Amino acid sequence: MIVIPIQKVYGYITRRKEDKIQVLVFRHSNPAAGVQIPKGTVKDGEETEEAVIREIKEETGLKNFKVETLIAEDFWKNDDGAVHQRFFYDIYVTESLDEWEYQPTGGGEEKGLTFRYFWISSPNETELVRGHGDYLDYIF
Repeated sequence: MIVIPIQKVYGYITRRKEDKIQVLVFRHSNPAAGVQIPKGTVKDGEETEEAVIREIKEETGLKNFKVETLIAEDFWKNDDGAVHQRFFYDIYVTESLDEWEYQPTGGGEEKGLTFRYFWISSPNETELVRGHGDYLDYIF
C-alpha cells in the first residue's frame, strides 16, 4: 500500500523587537488545542509558498509580511496516523500588535473559533503542541 503524505505548511512568523527575534504563536479558543504556530494544508495545485501565504492571511489577519525562506522540510507521522510532508517557512513581519484576537477566515474546522496571538522570545518560553516547535532553533 502506498501512503500519499498530506502536505502541510507551517509559518514561523518573526519580528525584531528591542534587538530580539520574536516568533508569533497563538492560543486556541479550545484550551485542549494548546499553543500553536499558524499552519495549514496545501490545496491541490497550490505551491507550498502560496499555501503558507494564504494560511497566514486566513489565520492571523496579517497582510504586511514577507516569506524569507523555507527553513525545513520533513515527513512526520501525526497523532491520527496520517503521514504529513511538512514545510516550515521563516516569515518576517514589519509591523504588528503585541497581542490580538482573530477569527480565522478559512472555514472548515476553524469556523467560529477565536485565536489569541502573542509573541515569544525563546523556544522554551511556552510549550507548543507536538511538532510545532521542531525547527524553532533555526530561528532563535
